[in-house]
Amino acid sequence: MDGGPSSFIDAWGAHPTNARAALRRWGAILRPMPRELLDALRVAPSILASDFARLGEQVGQVMEAGARVIHVDVMDGHFVPPISIGDLIVDALRDQVHGAGGWLDVHLMVERPERQVASFAEAGADSINVHVEATPHIRYALDAIRDAGCQAGLALNPGTPAEAVAAVADITDIALCMTVNPGWGGQAFIPGSERKVARLRELLGEGTPITVDGGIDAATAGPCAEAGATLFVAGSSVFATDDPATAYRQVAEAAGAD
Repeated sequence: MDGGPSSFIDAWGAHPTNARAALRRWGAILRPMPRELLDALRVAPSILASDFARLGEQVGQVMEAGARVIHVDVMDGHFVPPISIGDLIVDALRDQVHGAGGWLDVHLMVERPERQVASFAEAGADSINVHVEATPHIRYALDAIRDAGCQAGLALNPGTPAEAVAAVADITDIALCMTVNPGWGGQAFIPGSERKVARLRELLGEGTPITVDGGIDAATAGPCAEAGATLFVAGSSVFATDDPATAYRQVAEAAGAD
């Protein structure tokens, strides 16, 4: 084996304890951002809606406007119909985002996400969100994320009850509540989703960040914040505008975010 996390992918099944220990050591080196960054309310612009020919420029615009969390949506064409991007984009953004004091929040909308954890951790992800619906081994997947030195996010589809978090609440660092059906940007917020956010807050208490993802804009961010959300993923409402920086500030103001 060489020294990096990707070296341990094949060995993971045969020697899970050794592989996890090695990833944990590498995680301490690769994770430059403090966990406290997520303690405040934050808007996380989603690059899925960006102009990829100008990706670095647009990420720079929203970070100059105050964004500190950049959200990366990864889709495999199986768990959700579209195919989007992979770990190469995370690696391409890591120096820019981390250099500006930011956080890379990866959302794996893929089947068997535990198989992809090492590559995204090595690429520079600070948090990795996986869907409870995407694997029969959700505790294993969350453990893998934490052992790689990242914050472990549990994502729930709209049809999955909030109570699904209960069995793994002890190893869930972030809860992600989908407020649209996953797979496509630009969808309208599902009415009543804030009630699920409120239930997640009851189950998790005050210490765990809750992400809302889908249809988040200046109109929907406020009610979600009142329900207990702390991280607001905004894609089309930010990047599908003529002025992403101004649009970011409008969503952040509505959410009461930094």
